[in-house]
Amino acid sequence: MNDDPQFEFFVEKLDDGTYLARSFGACIVTEAASLEELRQQVRDAVCCHFDESCAPGRIVLKFVEVVDEEVVGE
Repeated sequence: MNDDPQFEFFVEKLDDGTYLARSFGACIVTEAASLEELRQQVRDAVCCHFDESCAPGRIVLKFVEVVDEEVVGE
């Protein structure tokens, strides 16, 4: 089993066809026109956010889709 820390992003395809990645556990958000570009944007964003000594060893993209929404307050 790999003991390196893991860092997760939730990826959503937007209505305009671009991709938005939001981190789980840190305030990192990035977007790109293609998945290839998004992968590089995520790597760059993580490198900028963390010192090299505490950067996660593994970055995981989890693709999500909004299937329903609900307003709970105005």
